[in-house]
Amino acid sequence: MRAVAFVPIKLNSTRLKNKNILPFGRRGNEKPLLTFIFDILRKTHELDEIYCYCSDETIRQYLPEQVTFLKRPEFLDGHDITSNQLLLHFADSVAADCYLLTHATNPLIRPETIDRTVRAVKSGEYDSAMTVRRIQDLLWIDGKPNFDPANAPLTQNIAPVYQETYGALCLRRELIVNEHRRAGYKPAFIDVSDVECVDINTQEDYDFARIMFDALTLGGGKL
Repeated sequence: MRAVAFVPIKLNSTRLKNKNILPFGRRGNEKPLLTFIFDILRKTHELDEIYCYCSDETIRQYLPEQVTFLKRPEFLDGHDITSNQLLLHFADSVAADCYLLTHATNPLIRPETIDRTVRAVKSGEYDSAMTVRRIQDLLWIDGKPNFDPANAPLTQNIAPVYQETYGALCLRRELIVNEHRRAGYKPAFIDVSDVECVDINTQEDYDFARIMFDALTLGGGKL
């Protein structure tokens, strides 16, 4: 089964200016943020190709070897563009059996996690897979609790819910092209740590991610 990864990138971010090329990594030896996700993808074993999907060709200067640049239509840079639309347009341009979508704003996800996500779909047991944060806690939904306030249970006895992260999303081609979906009918939930859930969209996210990176690599360690 042919698996292709793509990273959609805009250079004109709004909430955090130029976020995808901000300096990231060990102090004094930083690289543009977007290079980290490509380095992570290059360390995986389940992917056949890796693409950078961007309308601005100046991004080529940041791309490492084994990463293919694919110019995307400028209208896909719009703020109202959804992941469904990105998936569909990319799949129309690149043939594969399954597609792995990830983002430059997830620099702490592990290659092993990417591989687990792709393998779940390749196995045939699942039609899609996504990284998630498992939440097993006292929650209120539409003003109503998921527990009995008069007899609150231990949190470990509460049925878990799963929050999608933006680290990895993998789907079979037919779901994207034929049904325009971003998740299948039998998805695999790839539970990840809070560290791997880090997603940089604001200055606070960026500062926190840098602190986490420093902590994880303290003393010469590796992510």
